[in-house]
Amino acid sequence: MTPELRPSCETINGLRNSASAAQLAVLFISLGLISIGAGCVRPCSIAFGADQLSTKENSSDERLLDSYFNWYYSSIGASTLVAFGVIVYIQENLGWKIGFAVPAILMLISAFSFIIGSPYYVKVKASNSLFTSFVQVVVVATKNRKINLSECIPDQYYHGRDPNVLVPTDSLRFLNKACVTRNRVRDLKPDGSISDPWSLCTVEKHLHGVPRLILNASSKYHGLAGRVFGNFKIPAGSFNIIMIITLSIVIPVYDRVIVPWVTRYTSHPRGFSSKFRMGIRLLFIIASRATSTIVETARRSAAIEEGFEDQPNAEINMTALWLVPQFVILGFAEAFYPIGQVEFFYSYFPKSMSSFAMAIVTLGLAAADVVGSVVLNTVDKVTSIGGNESWLSTNINKGHLNYYYALTTLIGSINFLYFLAICWAYGPNRVEKVDASTGKEDEQFHYMELPSS
Repeated sequence: MTPELRPSCETINGLRNSASAAQLAVLFISLGLISIGAGCVRPCSIAFGADQLSTKENSSDERLLDSYFNWYYSSIGASTLVAFGVIVYIQENLGWKIGFAVPAILMLISAFSFIIGSPYYVKVKASNSLFTSFVQVVVVATKNRKINLSECIPDQYYHGRDPNVLVPTDSLRFLNKACVTRNRVRDLKPDGSISDPWSLCTVEKHLHGVPRLILNASSKYHGLAGRVFGNFKIPAGSFNIIMIITLSIVIPVYDRVIVPWVTRYTSHPRGFSSKFRMGIRLLFIIASRATSTIVETARRSAAIEEGFEDQPNAEINMTALWLVPQFVILGFAEAFYPIGQVEFFYSYFPKSMSSFAMAIVTLGLAAADVVGSVVLNTVDKVTSIGGNESWLSTNINKGHLNYYYALTTLIGSINFLYFLAICWAYGPNRVEKVDASTGKEDEQFHYMELPSS
């Protein structure tokens, strides 16, 4: 709509003018605003939706929450399908102005609808700073570093069996020193509350979990897949729809058919545990990359045999439907992993940290994409040393994209072994939850020394 904000289409000596500094600044600012908006909405939206549900500790509510996660991602798949289909069609056939205007109008309608429904939402008030609590736990644990936990009896650091409360775990036990009272009169107020949070604090599952969850989040390298495909007649980007359709089908089938059937044998309200589903996803990713390797090897061989080694844009006698299996496998992978990981983080963190848990999921995906880009560029530079043809050459028939896919298959296999090691180190979930009666989870979990009777 504003010609000054985009480069001129005029060509000089066959070359088009590059964008000016001001035009690039506008572009980067726009992308930055999109990133900020996505970073604010994505971690909070799923947690906000879960807040609207009843989440008492019983199997019915756990099943409801699990179903919510499944349908949340199913709706994402449906909306993405619309974006790849309808929006892309509008952009290609009606122009970029209308193509960008339609999403902007839809976002405006969404924001307006969200504001209109504000009076009906369940709104969880923020209590204290999450990161301040982290620092307090580390500081107090450091102050109490000389305390021998083996000499402490349970009553010295745990009081009450209130709702949403955990018994101190054996993992990262040094953090439990932050909840041992050295002087009851000094550390506690007459009502039993903590007098100074920098001298005594409640070590809940959140700080115990963060180091392990960060390690777990790093076992995602889906970004290494590399969105580079053979030069087929059908645009490669169109095949993403196959993955999305598969995802949208698998999630409802899993939620309504597989989970009830598996629950009969496992007694698990979610059918399979979240860690099991994350592992299944990684196996699907390995299978998808291996399939890509086979397909690309067959495509490259066919192109060379037909004499098109120097003609990367030539059509070969090979249908693009060879790409379908790998996208179907990716659809199965995406149906298992994000939901399993979201459930894992959401159930492991206290409810007050649900948005933070979702942010870790999003951060892991973003980090994987960044690592994938780094690996892609590294492979391109290393394989082209000495004037050799890069694996990722612009001439796909001279390059070795199949080698790159084989490399990502190997990385995925190593990543799966790393995931198993993390699961082994993490151990079974020994979290002990108790009957629910109230909604406070942070304030009611006090570690204190009880007076002897």
